Order: sequence, then C-alpha cells, then structure tokens
Amino acid sequence: MSDAVKHECGIALVRLLKPAEYYRQKYGTSVYGLNTLYLLMEKQHNRGQEGAGMACVKLNARPGEEYIFRERALGSSAITEVFDAVNRQMAVQKANGVTEPDKLPFVGELYLGHLRYSTTGKSGISYVHPFLRRNNWRSRNLCLAGNFNLTNVDEILADIVAKGQHPRNSGDTFIILEQIGYLLDRYVEKLYEQYSSSGLSGLELNRVIEEHLDMASIIRTASEKWDGGFVICGLTGSGDAFVFRDRWGIRPAFYYADDEIIVVASERPVIQTILDVKTDQVRELMAGESLIVKKDGKMTLEQIERADQITPCSFERIYFSRGSDRDIYRERKMLGYLLTDQILQAVDYDTDNTVFSYIPNTAEIAYYGMLEGLEDYLDSKKSVELLGTNDNVSSYRADQILSRRIRTEKLAIKDIKLRTFIAENNSRNDLATHVYDTTYGTIVEGVDNIVVIDDSIVRGTTLRQSIIKILCRLNPKKIVIVSSSPQIRYPDCYGIDMSRMDEFIAFNAAIELLKERGKEKIIEDVYRKSKEQQYRPKEEIVNYVREIYAPFSDKDISSKIAEMVKPKDCGIAIEVVYQTISNLRKACKGHDGDWYFSGNYPTPGGNRVVNNAFINYYENNYSSDRKDKRQVVSEG
Repeated sequence: MSDAVKHECGIALVRLLKPAEYYRQKYGTSVYGLNTLYLLMEKQHNRGQEGAGMACVKLNARPGEEYIFRERALGSSAITEVFDAVNRQMAVQKANGVTEPDKLPFVGELYLGHLRYSTTGKSGISYVHPFLRRNNWRSRNLCLAGNFNLTNVDEILADIVAKGQHPRNSGDTFIILEQIGYLLDRYVEKLYEQYSSSGLSGLELNRVIEEHLDMASIIRTASEKWDGGFVICGLTGSGDAFVFRDRWGIRPAFYYADDEIIVVASERPVIQTILDVKTDQVRELMAGESLIVKKDGKMTLEQIERADQITPCSFERIYFSRGSDRDIYRERKMLGYLLTDQILQAVDYDTDNTVFSYIPNTAEIAYYGMLEGLEDYLDSKKSVELLGTNDNVSSYRADQILSRRIRTEKLAIKDIKLRTFIAENNSRNDLATHVYDTTYGTIVEGVDNIVVIDDSIVRGTTLRQSIIKILCRLNPKKIVIVSSSPQIRYPDCYGIDMSRMDEFIAFNAAIELLKERGKEKIIEDVYRKSKEQQYRPKEEIVNYVREIYAPFSDKDISSKIAEMVKPKDCGIAIEVVYQTISNLRKACKGHDGDWYFSGNYPTPGGNRVVNNAFINYYENNYSSDRKDKRQVVSEG
C-alpha cells in the first residue's frame, strides 16, 4: 500500500500442557513456552509497531509467591525491549542463587502476547496490552488483551456506571477489563457462598472455586452489548484462559492444539511456521465462538453469540494478513487476475507497447495474478494468429508470434523513508518526491504505456507526490495505476486507522464532482439527514453518505481521481483502474466484510460511525459558524 495505513493489532496465546521436564527433554530448554510466544509475536510484527506486551501465569505457585508477570514497551522495537527486560529479570534471579527454572520469573504454563496499533490516537504505556486487574484472590485476577474496536463504548460505560462502578478511563479496553472483572468478582463470590456454606474452607475451598469457574457464562453476559469487531483474549490468575471472536467474524483468530501445547494467533501461517504443522491442522475460531482452556488443560469451544451475519474483514485478505497463508495467497492472485479485462481496455489491448510493474511490496502477489491473466490473453491471441487462417504460417512468422511476451520491469523502487527531523512542510513535500525511485532506460519514450498495480489507493498522496512524478520522468505514452481493491469510500470502525471522510480520495473526488455538476445540494441534504438522526439509537441510524456517490458511476469517480493524483507539471495521460466489488467477492469468497467499499456495515454501530464522520467533515468544511469560532479560539 503506497499510502500508509495502520494495521489492526495482533494477539498470541500459548498454553503448555505437559510438565516442565517434558519440554526440557524434548526441546532442550526450560523456556520453551516463552520462546514460542516470542516467535509468535515477532512473526506478527507487521500487526503492531506502536507497542507490545506480554504476560505469564504460573499455575503451581505457592502462597506468598508471585504467579502473574507482565512486561510492556512502546515503539517499533517493543518486542525486543520486552523480551530483553524478561531475560534481565531472569538473569538477576539466577545471580541471586535461583537454580530451579520453575522458580524464575516468566517461566510458567500460560502466556499472552499483544502487538498494538492504536485507532484512537491515544498513546502511552498505560494503553499497551495486556491490561491487568489485580486481586488477592487468584481466580479474580484478570489479564486482558485484544485486537478490537468497539463502536458503542458510551453505552457500555453507562451500563457499568449504573452498577455502581467508577472506571478510571473510558477507553474500550479499560471498560471491557472492568466489565469482565466485575462479572468475574460476582461469579467467584457466588461460588464462595455456595461452597463455604457446605463446609469447605481454605485451600480446598479455593480449589473448588477455581475448578467451577465458568468463563463462558461470564463472557456471554459481558458481551451482550458489545458492538464492533474483536478478538479478545484473557487469563485469570488461577490459570483459566479464553479467546472470544465477535459474532460477525470481523477480526480473525486461528488456533492449534495437540497433547503438549495450545496456541492462538491472529494469522494462520505464523502458527504453521513456528510449530511446523500443516495448513489443515490450524483451525479458525468461528464467529461468536470462544476457545476456553481450564486450569487442568482441558480445552473446549463454546458458541457464545449466535452468528447470523458473518462478514469477515476483506482488508485482511487484501492487505493486512501475511500473504504466506495458503488461501490469502490464492485470493490475492485472483484479485490481480480479475483485473485483466479492465487493464487491457486501459491500454487499448496494446500489450506489445506496455510495461507492467507493481508498487512494492504488498501488491506483489496481485501482480503475479495480473501477469497470469495477461499471459492467458496473449496466449489466446497467439493461438488465433497461428490457427485462425487457412494459409500456412511461415516459420519466421510463427517465431515472431511466439516470441511475443508480456513486458515486466520493476519500475517503482522504494528508496528512503522520511524522518521526523525534517520539520518544514515544504521540505517534507519536496522530499516526498524522492521516497520512490525508478529504473531508467526501460521505457520507449512516447510509445510505451506503464501499468503499475497497488493493493489499494486510500488517500492518493504518495501517488501524486512521488510515484506518478517519478514515472513521468520516463516519458511514457500513458500511465495506468491499478488498485487490486475497490474504491475506499467509507470509514472503518472495527480496528483499522481509517476514520475521517476527507482522508479518502474517492470521497473527495465525489465531492468535487457534485460541485462541478451543480449538485452541491446533495451534500447539504446528506448533512441535514445525518444531523437529524445523530442522537437516535444506533439501531435506527441510516447510512445516508451513500447518496454522495449515487449520481456517479465507478468510472466517473476513477476518472476524477486520476485528475486529482496527476501532478501539475505532468503532461502524461493518467488513468486509474479500481477492482470492482463483485470481483472482490468472487476472489475472497466468504469474506464479505467490505463496508469501507460498499457502506454495508455489519453492526448498527458502523452506521453511527459513518454518520458522525460525515457530520464532522461537513462542520469542519462548510459551517461558517464553526469556522468563526475556531478562528476566535486560535487568535485568542
């Protein structure tokens, strides 16, 4: 993706099922669980570069001994910092004479890791998962991490406050921690009353409480009001673990289990690589399903919420997840393949005078699919030329026909990354031109077309400031920019950093077209209708922003985008080609979460998010009263 968009978060959970000596003998290390967690997190590093954290629970700690350990860090090198800190703590204990590995900190049976990419703009170590809620009762300690974003935190907060609680923060993770923690407290208290009245006390009472703790029931009650996309993981101090996926299946989770280990991660190939298991051995956690592991190691799958409208995030397939996944690799190739007809139309079927390339690096797989489609077209054309005449074809002519190839070159090369010490905007914009470089001498000037495929075009900034500028220097006949995903028209609200309407070049293109064609009243009408429903229950809100796009075809908007990304000093013809939504669904079957393209939000909270996003856009750009107020504030 040439325009940087933050990923959603990543999760990793490890549960060891054998005694510690088993792993020392088989794997030659007493920190096998810790090493596995590290690898799971490092292999998912692409999912979080703002922070990372991990927690460990020891199942057999005696009273007076610590049994929950946690370490967190900020920044793109957070994983390294976290595990360096863990190793330092272990080294200190060894230097103090601790010889038994089981007594070392962070050597336990249960591990939870998290990689953070924020979508709220909130930063700082206090926002890095896992979150921890402490209590003197082991079973009431709760450690929580997740890949999620809730759209109705205000409703959940109100529900918690109504029960008498006073949360210290309104962030969704804080709220969920308090909500589940409250229910966990109540459940343990209920079990305490039940079993203490029958004569149990002390360690035996504690053992029975931990044994009968029903996390499925707690999660079911807690999640009744949750609206959003999520995979939420939790550990109790007594050794229970759970992973719960939203009932729409928006955010992904995969697991593997055998007689020695249970592992959960956000991506399937990560588990395959680390544990050396086959694709079919790694299962996907289903929508609305929870994986629960008791202290004794027994794993169960519980259907917590009914899954009636399953819409997994299609951006996972297009961009976020690793392309090494078997199914995702095939889907991305198909996305490229299905663009063949549109690309051929854009270059007037002139494959002899067209050079094909891609914008590094996530579009590479779609590029291979595109080449297969083009080669199939060229092969069919060769067949017609060779066999479509009654005359004998000379060997010279046959060689000419068979020698034709799809021309491929690496044209867009990412050269440098801008650094934050460059402060002046003009300097930043000037240097942005040089983020990408090109390969000179590959294009016949004024004759060849250039086709470059990207996995998505969100803002168009990098295209305009860098990629098209540098390709224009080759002086081709035409430049065609291809997106393997459809036009991004609507904000995301389930964990991806795409929240403002004016960030989307497709939206800006539609607004410009409305102005040019004298249809600005549509903008006002959408604002009025959005404003009228702003404070209604989320279930009653309608996505009226669709009306902004209704007067135009996809091609109208693509043509306007081509105008907008064309540098002022570029005299080359520019065309932008987008994937169609129908072909997206054909390529990524079963992953129909395409709300950023279609506006079809799977949850009621999604319509509220797009409604508020448009209101914010309109009031920041069209409301003179608000502009005047901002001016007074800034001048004051």
